[in-house]
Amino acid sequence: MTWTAGERYGIGPAPGGLALVQDLLNTVGAGRPRERDLLADLASADEWATAAMDAWSAGSGITVEPRGLAEDDVARLRDLRADLRSCMGASTASSREVLRTLTASVALHRDGRVVLAPRGEGWRPLATAILLEIAAAQQVDSWRRLKLCRNTRCAVAFFDRSKNCSGVWHDVRVCGNAVNLRASRARRGALANGRAADGDGAVVEP
Repeated sequence: MTWTAGERYGIGPAPGGLALVQDLLNTVGAGRPRERDLLADLASADEWATAAMDAWSAGSGITVEPRGLAEDDVARLRDLRADLRSCMGASTASSREVLRTLTASVALHRDGRVVLAPRGEGWRPLATAILLEIAAAQQVDSWRRLKLCRNTRCAVAFFDRSKNCSGVWHDVRVCGNAVNLRASRARRGALANGRAADGDGAVVEP
């Protein structure tokens, strides 16, 4: 399966269907040099959504008929992305009212499995699949492991595989070292000017 948004940042996919959620989060423009926002226009959004749903369908075994996106669908996907990033601690505006119209069908298979399948048109099947995967991840306590990199100049989504769920950087060598270096420079500058700085490098006025 190919998760096109996350691959741009060298991010390994989250397990199972949670990779779909991670990929939506990683459609943002981030990194150095900054990658483009995959939801910035209809053409790139539709291309990403098609690839993401194909990857999700291949992993879940649930087929959703491709319907294509309209301009309004792209705006709603951006709202959903902002909602999720806000829930995860990013400083973005939230528009949770867009989530009220999502629906899914419930099917009983011959082998006894009960499957929830996304329904609707445009952005709705994709958004429904994303919320279903979040609900499933919450049931097995893996949702808390999907995080945003603490480096505010990055903020890409990564799955924390550390034993105690303590990871804060998508790549400690890239973002961790960069943030620590900025903090160290800020502390040295503050000391040179007779001021103090906290652990993150922010200047603390006397």
